[in-house]
Amino acid sequence: MKGTFITFEGGEGSGKSTQARLLATYLKERGQQVMLTREPGGTEIGDAIREIILNPAFSEMKNITELLLLAASRAQHVEERIKPALERGVIVICDRFTESTLAYQGYGRGFDLKLMRSLNSLATGGVMPDLTILLDLPIEVGLVRAKSLKKKESEAGEGDRIEQEDADFHRRLRKGFLALADEAPERIKLVTVSGNIEETRRAVISIVDNFLKEHEVGRDKRAGGGG
Repeated sequence: MKGTFITFEGGEGSGKSTQARLLATYLKERGQQVMLTREPGGTEIGDAIREIILNPAFSEMKNITELLLLAASRAQHVEERIKPALERGVIVICDRFTESTLAYQGYGRGFDLKLMRSLNSLATGGVMPDLTILLDLPIEVGLVRAKSLKKKESEAGEGDRIEQEDADFHRRLRKGFLALADEAPERIKLVTVSGNIEETRRAVISIVDNFLKEHEVGRDKRAGGGG
């Protein structure tokens, strides 16, 4: 495919959505064609599924139900939006993708990682990120940030169904994200989140700029026969 697929990953309150938006703005200002999207969601069907998954009223939802809903949302997202955009040569920036399934449902919920990878492959049709930015911070800080944001958005301020999981769950998923970064350091780039949004933004932009330069050089070499 002609485009570039960049994903943002991390635990609750890590600032993924903010940094994804800032990166999209930065790239657009430099003349790049960019599509910003998110998971679960990204399509009309996916957004409806997202509402179900995150609704704290559905505390009785079984883990297998959650997993299959996420896969269904991703399959629609890839076929309807991500793949067509990449084929047009667009830079696609996605807030969460396959690593979230491995961390949340694999490490967090205890599903077999081999099964998770097979399900991801089925849902994506083999479409994988070219670059993943993993934003990391202590879970105690992240959960306070996430719930504070929810409080601004609604009177309840109790967090969504995932944020309401206990601390052990969030520790497991953070451990999972870090393990995944260790497995694929050439693709997954770790950014330690400070309290300064601009500092994090500069770190993200440096990683992306370097990647895009290398990506363009590699493409030029292939086009010219590698000489």
